[in-house]
Amino acid sequence: MGSEFGFWADKTVLVTGGGGFLGQHVLGKLTAAGCEKIIAPRKREYDLREREQIIRLLKRAEPDLIIHLAGVVGGIGANRLRPGEFFYDNAIMGIELIECARRLNVRKFVCLGTICAYPKFAPVPFHEEDFWNGYPEETNAPYGLAKKMLLVQAQAYRQQYGFNCIYLLPVNLYGPNDNFDPQTSHVIPGLIRKLLEARARGDRTVTVWGTGSASREFLYVEDAAEAILLAAENYDKPDPVNIGSGDEITIRELTALLCKLTGFEGELIWDATQPDGQPRRRLDVTRAEREFGFLAKTSLVDGLRNTIEWYQRYQTRSSSYERNLITP
Repeated sequence: MGSEFGFWADKTVLVTGGGGFLGQHVLGKLTAAGCEKIIAPRKREYDLREREQIIRLLKRAEPDLIIHLAGVVGGIGANRLRPGEFFYDNAIMGIELIECARRLNVRKFVCLGTICAYPKFAPVPFHEEDFWNGYPEETNAPYGLAKKMLLVQAQAYRQQYGFNCIYLLPVNLYGPNDNFDPQTSHVIPGLIRKLLEARARGDRTVTVWGTGSASREFLYVEDAAEAILLAAENYDKPDPVNIGSGDEITIRELTALLCKLTGFEGELIWDATQPDGQPRRRLDVTRAEREFGFLAKTSLVDGLRNTIEWYQRYQTRSSSYERNLITP
């Protein structure tokens, strides 16, 4: 659908956040789809919070299409520690980038929102029509609301200026190249690292945040990248679109599965003094299938196994590199 027939061949595509977790996979998909003009600037080159630098970037790149993936993200802990930064940086980057793209006549803008923008107690599965029916879960509300305002901007600009901006709502992503930093990682990479390190040390217990009762839906990052390309090619409407697998698992079940896949055989201790976050997350994904033919392909077990294997290879390479840096 689309890519095989040369949609990307003559396009100049600007990908913000191209060096990030999702961005690396989107760049790979674009290259595989035949896109030869891909621009993925780094923050050290252009600060997307500054309008002058955005204008300089867009005038240099002259993109036909922008895929906006750049953002300041993290798990519950990072959201609690840096709510102001998460709000301002995510809001201002999107607002300024959309405004400058409109002024400079960029043909299409693909904006990535977040599942965190849904109301805390949205009916499950989450339907796009329920997006505004309540306040987001408190621990990540500043981040979620910052991203939510970009949908307002996209729809307002389409109405007033005819600006073609689409808005996608990806669920929690995971996979190779994810962030495994204990301070800022999301639940899957955080648990993978914790369990592997505990096994290596021979620990008998591992402490996990929350009660384990909250549920989440997860989407393998390669599938998410495929969805973004399909939407960019085929979707041109103002309504937001959920991007997910449509499957739900509790954190307790997820942790048990990760114990099995990582080989950790000790006891799990649930720290109920730490927040669970939003009680449940599962998306209705029928709009994505109907509008641009997206269905997730990777099962959770296969995706987790791929992620664990990648992390173990990455750790081996990193350890080898560090040893080679030591001088006698």
